[in-house]
Amino acid sequence: MYRKISQGWLKHLDFIVLDLLCLHVAFVFAYMMRHGSHNPYAAENYRVIALIFTLTDLLLIVFFSPLSNVLKRGLRREFTTTLVHTVLLAVTVSFYLFSVQNAEVYSRIFYYTMLAVYFCLTLSVRLGWKVVLRNSLIRRKTVLFLIVTSKNVRQMVEDISENNHGLYQLSGIAILDRDMREQEIGGVPVVACRKDVEEYLKRKWVDEVLIAAPVSELDAMPAGGETFRSVAEQEAVLEELYQSLIDMGLVVHIKLEGLKLYAEQRQTIEHIGQSTVITYSLGSVTAGQAFAKRAVDIVGGLAGCVITGILCIVIGPMIFINSPGPIFFAQTRVGRNGKKFKMYKFRSMCLDAEARKAEVAVACGLDGQMMFKFEEDPRIIGSKVLPDGTYKKGIGNYIRDWSLDEFPQFFNVLKGDMSLVGTRPPTVDEWEKYEAHHRARMSIRPGITGLWQVSGRSKISDFEEVVELDRQYICDWSLWMDLKILLKTVKVVFRRDGAM
Repeated sequence: MYRKISQGWLKHLDFIVLDLLCLHVAFVFAYMMRHGSHNPYAAENYRVIALIFTLTDLLLIVFFSPLSNVLKRGLRREFTTTLVHTVLLAVTVSFYLFSVQNAEVYSRIFYYTMLAVYFCLTLSVRLGWKVVLRNSLIRRKTVLFLIVTSKNVRQMVEDISENNHGLYQLSGIAILDRDMREQEIGGVPVVACRKDVEEYLKRKWVDEVLIAAPVSELDAMPAGGETFRSVAEQEAVLEELYQSLIDMGLVVHIKLEGLKLYAEQRQTIEHIGQSTVITYSLGSVTAGQAFAKRAVDIVGGLAGCVITGILCIVIGPMIFINSPGPIFFAQTRVGRNGKKFKMYKFRSMCLDAEARKAEVAVACGLDGQMMFKFEEDPRIIGSKVLPDGTYKKGIGNYIRDWSLDEFPQFFNVLKGDMSLVGTRPPTVDEWEKYEAHHRARMSIRPGITGLWQVSGRSKISDFEEVVELDRQYICDWSLWMDLKILLKTVKVVFRRDGAM
């Protein structure tokens, strides 16, 4: 999946904005305390010093990283880090004033009051914002799966639980050297052993996996009955497991001690609890890139929802007249890392379309296909097969030809279930047929459109080719690629090829 990697000060844009806001609140407060209720920015000298404070604060954030691991810091570390940052700010600005020989213009009461208020305000806001993030949906917890040995399982569960900082939700455990399924360790269920861990992860909603199973801790008889005859054989089993998880598109963390590195994959060094881990993933994005992609999704989602409302007025009555019932269709789809969500469309098929799907698939020779799509589908609203065998299109066909049925998905984009550009979200029955390497295509948010849709959807029938295109998109992603796909989508839709 995309691994959001740190790019220095860009990692915590929310904290940076709040920090600058605290700086200017303190600036205004200190000015009013010293000079009365006047606008400090109206005075040229104070406009200049406000700009100097702002630029200095940003430079300190860039070069000294006071926001590094901000979500993992307790009260004492936060107090110390904020105090050091405030002192550096004071020293740097004082050096500037001394250099330009302009210090006498500013009141010392204003200067010291501002720094004191800034420290107190920034410390309070940072602590408060971390509480908000940890206890709200603003920053969703990462669903983490733990792969360990029986020897270190309790220590690892306790470590992650006690040093979690609200970042991870431990969803399950696999123990490699014992079959301890149906037990609980620290309130977390043991759900798999070595022989079935890959099959379990293939079907479940998991964002990331932590492997903390040094070879030295593996017993001679792991679950499944096979015996390791050498350390090299044990290492081979772990490497095979690691590679299988990477092929699924999961982000994999490996505890450093006792494990060799895999240089061919993208790597970053991180911390989970008190463990230092090396993290592998198919692709990675910086926080700034992730922020930009989500911002584009929000803007596009809002615009799409407005258009959807207009379309609802126009085609809603057409759908109802031809097939009385709801004009919207909600279907459970599988999203990022196996998370299920409700995807919305304008209804283009009869009300019993889902119940008749298997029957139509068999009749059309599409039974067992990974993706079910049939142009002359008899379930489409208004369509019919004439006595001479000719297929006559109905209103549902035209809605689908112009991809109008897809517009309600902009609401899914706005919610965060989907993106404008991504991979096609499979139905639950399609997901159940996936092989392990197919799972990789769901390691990012699914999209309304994507690379394989604009690469000639009607000509691509091999699902493996679709998977390969999706993996290519994940590994090579950029904002420019998204823009090109969106432009191609518009062209495909207006050629009536159906882009989505």
